[in-house]
Amino acid sequence: MVDKSCAAFIEILASKEPVPGGGGASALVGAIGMALGSMVGNLTLGKKKYADVQEDIQVILEKAGVLQEELKALVQKDAEVFQPLSKAYGLPAETEEQKATKARILEDALKIACSAPVEIMEKAMACIDLHEELAQKGTRIAISDVGVGVICLKSALLGASLNVFINTNLMKDKAYAEEINQKTDNMIREGSLKADRIFEEVFQQIR
Repeated sequence: MVDKSCAAFIEILASKEPVPGGGGASALVGAIGMALGSMVGNLTLGKKKYADVQEDIQVILEKAGVLQEELKALVQKDAEVFQPLSKAYGLPAETEEQKATKARILEDALKIACSAPVEIMEKAMACIDLHEELAQKGTRIAISDVGVGVICLKSALLGASLNVFINTNLMKDKAYAEEINQKTDNMIREGSLKADRIFEEVFQQIR
């Protein structure tokens, strides 16, 4: 998915093809958000004015590089974990035995389909943490990009959460679904608050 041009990806996203969808788009937006943070870090690196934070910036860049690659990989993973669910919906359900088989396979597929968006959220949270540090230590000439990056990451976080909930709502295993929902709710709350605070800090500096 991520090897396609921007134009090709958007064209497929706009089509009736089931993938990429909201999950893949969220992962890509997250990768873009972290890339903006990396840009700020690279613009800070080697500048005498920021000599006292050079080691910190280097660590941020190393972490950011890993997270960018992980989010890019999740664009593809989100598409892959949707496939079992798509196939499960198409299974026959005419006899009681078929209905039972379909229900079991569908339940497993719903759990698999949740895995990628939960991971996208976890990576977005880690990226937001890096932006918090960049807002304090990054070069002021690119501080607006910290704000843009963190808003992209909040979008990735919230977008991925919808892909969690649409699957957990269909699960028969309510205890499992509630566990995933609780984890997702916690990330939404914590990540949104932090992202909003970082954006406000940036906004106040340049408005």
